[in-house]
Amino acid sequence: MDEPTLVLSRGDVAALFDADTAYDSQVRAFTAIGQGAARPSAKIMLEHPGLDDLCFTYASRLLPFGAVCKFGSVNPGNAERGIPTISATVLALDAGTGRLAAIIEGTEITTRRTAAATMVAVEALAVPGPLEVAIVGTGVQAAAHVRALAARGRTVEVRIAGRSAQRAASLANELAADTGLTVRGAADVRSAVAGADVVVLGTTSHTPVLDAGWVAGGTLVVSLGSISPTRCEVGQDLLARAARVVVDDRHSAQVQAGPVVAGLASGRLAAADLTGLGEVLVGLAAGRGGDDEIVFYNSTGIGLQDAAAAAAVIATARDRGAGQHLDLSQ
Repeated sequence: MDEPTLVLSRGDVAALFDADTAYDSQVRAFTAIGQGAARPSAKIMLEHPGLDDLCFTYASRLLPFGAVCKFGSVNPGNAERGIPTISATVLALDAGTGRLAAIIEGTEITTRRTAAATMVAVEALAVPGPLEVAIVGTGVQAAAHVRALAARGRTVEVRIAGRSAQRAASLANELAADTGLTVRGAADVRSAVAGADVVVLGTTSHTPVLDAGWVAGGTLVVSLGSISPTRCEVGQDLLARAARVVVDDRHSAQVQAGPVVAGLASGRLAAADLTGLGEVLVGLAAGRGGDDEIVFYNSTGIGLQDAAAAAAVIATARDRGAGQHLDLSQ
């Protein structure tokens, strides 16, 4: 007889997938890639002319766990509605039988694993010591990143900038109260970035939101929103200044990461110039060559991140008896 399918809501995921669990899951995912123990799968993305949204899906497997599939969409207009720009559902199969083991609300798991993966990149690629961090964007990912930074304990100040200085200030005040970090709203992107050790871009912009001339030597610039060939949160001027271009997956980045796609097309970049984050974690490549280097990290999001996250959430749910169960065999 089939085991009932575990169903985990957004609230379940929030309770089960804390910052440390999320971080550990992402270290596991990228380490497996670096060791060659897991291979990222291709992502299917659909964009339509005249629409700013896109939909995506991919399947992946991180042994010894079963396969995981995520289906979702990116709707930038949701930011104005105060809801996440990314919506998703995650399905996980049993490793032995291949039957549906779990249905997981995917928006929360995506938000938390994305922020956790940035923390992995920060530990591997940022300059050592206390950090000042600038975040561009005032949506769900901005809040998730501030909370993840607070959990890691290296950050001394966060500055948030967005299209609305008022919104940035309001979010900063809310997050300062929630986390105990010093969080300030900035008047504009340039003032937020000034003096920052890490810059996190959390928009879905088709055009650059960051001028390379604003970025000081030694800065790690992270792009979360350059997730398709048409979306470029940074321009080629930033790539020209970057000593290293690091990506979550070298193959995916060449066809999906907007700045990388543009750099390859122009000849500014070659495929050999790209470094995988997993390679850095396992010591096959250096994250940076000195404290004065600018490092650019482009995250498009890959299925193995979700596979690792789902495995962690399911294991914790089973340990705690959390979630609901649905018998789909009837």
